[in-house]
Amino acid sequence: MRKWFLLLPGLFLVVAGAWSQTMSRAKSFEVQGDTLMRNEQFAEAAKLFTKSIEISGLKEPGDFNALYKRAVCYYQSEQFDNALKDLEQFIPNFPNARQPYILRALIYREMDEQDKVLEQLEQVTALGDADPRLTKWKASLLIEAGRFEQAKRDLLAVRETEDDAETETYLAFAYFNMNQPDSAILCINKSIELDVTYAPAYLYAGTFLVQAHRYDEAITYLNLALRLDPNNANALFYKGAALIEQKKTDAGCSCLSRSFYLGNDDAQGYLKEYCYDIDD
Repeated sequence: MRKWFLLLPGLFLVVAGAWSQTMSRAKSFEVQGDTLMRNEQFAEAAKLFTKSIEISGLKEPGDFNALYKRAVCYYQSEQFDNALKDLEQFIPNFPNARQPYILRALIYREMDEQDKVLEQLEQVTALGDADPRLTKWKASLLIEAGRFEQAKRDLLAVRETEDDAETETYLAFAYFNMNQPDSAILCINKSIELDVTYAPAYLYAGTFLVQAHRYDEAITYLNLALRLDPNNANALFYKGAALIEQKKTDAGCSCLSRSFYLGNDDAQGYLKEYCYDIDD
């Protein structure tokens, strides 16, 4: 089961509608689908929701519950196009419901369409009361898109209510790309204070400081990253690059060689230029 399915409480939208004393056939199929869904039998549940939809004809607001649940089942079954079709029908009828936009963002993430993910998360934000987890996710996409100032604003808002190591590290990334390396390192240090085992903080600090030509400081953070994971190929790469820049060629080549053989192809260029030729 996909992680975000578990993380988002209240995923199913409850729409008020008239309930008859005798359960309709459409509602009966929906209830059976609910049972299969709880047991993670998503393909089978989707078939029952389809029967419910066909019988109801989506004539009443409450009928749309089955449509939304079927979209969730299609998402869980990796039938992403079908899930999107259901949401395209559902969302215009309930434009102020947040969860369908979140579900559509999750689908676009699986389809690796990050621009569309960001569009959905911005729609959620526009509706208000965004979950800090969603705001952090949006901020990470804003950073990827080079929208660092907006990412910083979102992360500072998250920090006000729910600060953690991840938030501080994302904020550091935003600051660094806004040419504020000292602010970035302050955030990194706050991240480490919040969680001394959060490995990305050490790695990002090292990469920032290598790019800022502050090699001694970079190596200090990268050594801490390697204490947590001696086989961190990225930490080895940046440590090797820092050592090469300090003219410590033998030690640098040793780190770069380990990084390359652990799968970091970026080390290849350094190895060829400063160390020895290797087979492509």
